[in-house]
Amino acid sequence: MTDTHTHIYMPEFESGGDEAFQRALSAGVGMMVLPNVDIDSLELVRDFHSRHPENTRTAFGLHPTSVDSSWQDMLSRILPCLDEPGCVAVGEVGIDLYWDKSFRREQMEAFAFQIDEAARRGLPVIIHCREALDETLQVVSGFGSGLPRLLFHSFTGSRDDASRILDMIPDAMFGINGVATFKNAKDLHEAIPFIGSGHILLETDSPYLAPVPYRGKRNESAYVVNVCVRVAELLEIDLGEMESVTDKNARAFFNI
Repeated sequence: MTDTHTHIYMPEFESGGDEAFQRALSAGVGMMVLPNVDIDSLELVRDFHSRHPENTRTAFGLHPTSVDSSWQDMLSRILPCLDEPGCVAVGEVGIDLYWDKSFRREQMEAFAFQIDEAARRGLPVIIHCREALDETLQVVSGFGSGLPRLLFHSFTGSRDDASRILDMIPDAMFGINGVATFKNAKDLHEAIPFIGSGHILLETDSPYLAPVPYRGKRNESAYVVNVCVRVAELLEIDLGEMESVTDKNARAFFNI
């Protein structure tokens, strides 16, 4: 099983994340993708990957909530990481207008810049989109046939949102996490069958968004199993098939 989005290296985890890593392996999670969250976490990601190179891959980018007027300077420190062994994506990057709209223009510029960098390097892009689907699709629409592979991380939107994305980007992928297990996530429950197994990647986004029955507690990569169970239920397919399909999707998307 593959956890395509985990921050297992963060200080919330004891022993530098190594204990949670072992629990994930015991649960059947054989591969974990580690995106950084800011400048300060670059070394944490690199260190964790260096300790577990067989079972982890890295992704680097400037998270939209870190974007301000100095985004170009910050990216100059991040971009060299994309050329390191084990890096499989640019991310997580995108647009987040939930907390603060004051850097909307800069977020769109930084997002476009990083998509271009991904295309030049032949890397896919992990997209963080929160309260900003219009802006995200506006930026994406400017790339035409030069668009790299795109993953909408932590997708919690509606069937209509998924339809808008797939109409513009037919090969888009959707990262589904613990929110799928929440009873009140009705829009997502309707969207998942529409999206279909061929466009779904499993993720935890740990330490955030723990699935039921761990909701409200610290999330970890081992719990991607709970996500897999719930998505299989929503798609009405066998659990083994769900695991096989999403692993195949992850290998193809990240080229691992």
